[in-house]
Amino acid sequence: MKRADAIRHLYDDMPQAPAAIQFKTILVLLSLIVLVVASFLSLNIDWKSLLSEDAMRSSKEFLLGFTPPDLHLTFLNKVFFAALETLAMSALGTAIAAAFGLCFALPASGRFGAVAKYLVRLFLNIFRAIPELVWASIMLIAAGLGPFAGTIALAAHTTGVLGRLFAETLENLPKDYEYALRINGSSATTAFFYANLVQALPLMLSYTLYRWENNIRAAAILGVVGAGGLGQMLKYHLSLFQMQTAATVIIAMLILVAIVDALSFWMRQRLTS
Repeated sequence: MKRADAIRHLYDDMPQAPAAIQFKTILVLLSLIVLVVASFLSLNIDWKSLLSEDAMRSSKEFLLGFTPPDLHLTFLNKVFFAALETLAMSALGTAIAAAFGLCFALPASGRFGAVAKYLVRLFLNIFRAIPELVWASIMLIAAGLGPFAGTIALAAHTTGVLGRLFAETLENLPKDYEYALRINGSSATTAFFYANLVQALPLMLSYTLYRWENNIRAAAILGVVGAGGLGQMLKYHLSLFQMQTAATVIIAMLILVAIVDALSFWMRQRLTS
């Protein structure tokens, strides 16, 4: 009996979730459900036509047009170099974004005052709010067709993303190590490099590698607007209805994304462990 009374007393002392929080949670869930239902109703999707026999037959004929892929050695050589161009665009764009993102993360994390924090965060929000395709369209006007415009477009958008992630990482770090170094006479710069940056670096590298994965896919899409790489080849062959050669380019995209995803995942696992 004493043990049961002790357990009951312990349970009674546990903090209970306030009714207001439960009500807010239910309200949010209901709002999401209403939003999803309203989205389906506003789109006016004709499911009957989408799943009709004619639609299925047309889709089958379209997909069969991609077979068999073009595996001629000359074309495979072109696809290989286009894949390297896509890989270079994504890697260079991500590296530039990581460098600029770290520079912007310092004021965005509040290290230079509240005014600088909010202004830089606004700047980063604008950069990441503009999609890569829009950046590529702007850069194509300024720099012309080719991978240079695609690289700058990737770097611009990714700078906004990584800058915000890096800033939040620095802002949420425990301050004990930095305070300990400052109390013992270290400068603010020394304390940042030997305390904050050391703690944040594995997570920052993990974010950078994850964005590199995303930029591989984005670089392949940017070629559609003339930014070079596999995407430009895909647009060219699809516009000429050369489905078999386009199928080879699509397969190359899938292989490239799979390789980079696996490599990035392995590197992130090593870093975070």
